[in-house]
Formats: sequence, structure tokens, C-alpha cells
Amino acid sequence: MSKKVYCIAQFLPKPGQEQALFAVLQGLEPNTLREDGCLQYIVTRQLASPFAEGESFPIAFNEIWRDNASFEAHCQRAEIKAFFERYCLAEDGLAAKWNVCIYSDEPADYDAPALRG
Repeated sequence: MSKKVYCIAQFLPKPGQEQALFAVLQGLEPNTLREDGCLQYIVTRQLASPFAEGESFPIAFNEIWRDNASFEAHCQRAEIKAFFERYCLAEDGLAAKWNVCIYSDEPADYDAPALRG
């Protein structure tokens, strides 16, 4: 059974703060990539394209974690908690809104074989 967790963390910068918020988020990458359970952690910015005109916040992390426990441990790291306190929750922060969701690639009723170790 797949235990991977996929996270999309989107951020809506306050007016005029997109470049500053993107730079701060890039600063989170090196230490996060050092976490044992982190398989991918890439901050991206939205591009304009006539082939991709969906609605989204302009900055998004694309994350893959070994399992839910790894993702939850990441969320509790001091650096990550400090980021949200300083740049999202603080009155003078850079983010107006944020949206963090996790996903599984496994169907709800997947009959994964039990492996014996």
C-alpha cells in the first residue's frame, strides 16, 4: 500500500509582496530537503498560459512525503511554525491567504497486498 502523502501549499501574497514571499519560501527548501521523510519540496510560481487558465494562488509548494507522519513532523518543525507565525499570521506578514492540503495517490478501497517482512 502506498503511504506517500502529496501536499500542495498555496500562498496569496499581499499586494506588492509576491517576490518577497517567494524568496522567503525558497529559504525553507534547504532544511526541509534534509528531512528523512521529504521526497520532494519545491516552491513554484504560477505562469500565464492560454492552456492553463485555472484559478489558483500565485505561489505553490509541490511536496511529496514518505508518509503522513513525516508530513506532520515537518509541520511541527520550529522553522516552519515560525514561518507561519511571522509571514502568515502576523499583521505585517507577507501572505494575505494560504491553503495547505494533502492528498493520497491510493484509491479509497485499494486492496493492497500485505507484505511480510
